[in-house]
Amino acid sequence: MFVILFLAGCATVPTEYREPPPLTREERTAQNLRVFDRAWDLVNDRYFDEAFRGVDWPAMRERYRPQAAAAADAEALYKVVNQMCAELKESHLGALSPRRAHELETEHRPAIGIRWQLLEDQRVVVDVVPGGPADRAGIRRGWLVLKRNGTPLRDADTFITRLRDPVSFEFLDEHGAVRAFTLRPELLDFDRREVRPLEEGGFYLRFDRFDRSSLSWLSRQLKTHSTAPAVMIDLRSNRGGNTLVLDMAVAEFFKDRVAIGRLIRRSGRSKDVHSFAWLPAGYAGKVIVLTSQATASAAEIFTHVLQHYHRAVVIGQKTAGAVIYSRPYGLPDGGKIQVPIIDYVGLDGARLEGRGVGPDVEVPERSLADVRADRDPELARARELLRAK
Repeated sequence: MFVILFLAGCATVPTEYREPPPLTREERTAQNLRVFDRAWDLVNDRYFDEAFRGVDWPAMRERYRPQAAAAADAEALYKVVNQMCAELKESHLGALSPRRAHELETEHRPAIGIRWQLLEDQRVVVDVVPGGPADRAGIRRGWLVLKRNGTPLRDADTFITRLRDPVSFEFLDEHGAVRAFTLRPELLDFDRREVRPLEEGGFYLRFDRFDRSSLSWLSRQLKTHSTAPAVMIDLRSNRGGNTLVLDMAVAEFFKDRVAIGRLIRRSGRSKDVHSFAWLPAGYAGKVIVLTSQATASAAEIFTHVLQHYHRAVVIGQKTAGAVIYSRPYGLPDGGKIQVPIIDYVGLDGARLEGRGVGPDVEVPERSLADVRADRDPELARARELLRAK
């Protein structure tokens, strides 16, 4: 599991969230119920499965509505809404409080600039944003995250929501020493794009999101390196993105249009989806895709399609299994709820949701020792494959 100490994002000018005026208890209760009822209604009316996966959805309203009414603030309210949503066990169903919805609108988030991963039951720093507060303070990959603001870190405690307020962290470094830091969060962009040549022949590409700017970058790189014998595409930190971009990204690797899968709506109507693009690269060389348990959503469909047509060799771990078409809806207090509205069925006739994409060459998840020694097992295995050819 990957966790990033910021809020997930899209793309507008970065701004800090401003708290609304405080509410009286009566006002809070009334607003809580407006938000809860609207969230329940949206799922009831828009969720792609009219049978609600066998869950008694009206009963969920009765169970959770009193808890929502009693919530002391927006964060507590949205915790209740998300507990209700979790009953359906869908990856793309969930609500964001107004503060977190605001942060979602920008590629930059309040953060100290670390990404941690749960390895060997320990929270290990696996990425440090160059030039960010953590990097400037000397925090390094392979350190263990112990506490934030004096409290042991839990999975839910991953968000930094105030830009100006200093945040204290305790780490255990590679020598077993506890290291304490107090850092002021900054607006940072964690999504990476990287291109570099491979000495085995070909080139390495990493991009962490399927958005329009990443698509333009990908197409440009493939055209620039059109004669290269191989490309290695690193999707291990790619959490998905725009489905239209996905369709166009797939087209960059084929001469002709190819089927991508089938979409099924709540009504039962289905539609086959195909790749398309304007002046795609049509890259014809060997393709290797690196995946991890964090590879999600559109990145999983991309991997599935290239694997299905034997266009790529997939190396790494099984992907997240978080594959469904969804859209966000606004809530009365400025929050948002994301609702799965269309199901996706892969080219093999089965859903990827809850299943994921298995690799052609499985490589065990990296260890703490790997991170500290700067070893990359998936990349090393991919390079072996290139050398063997």
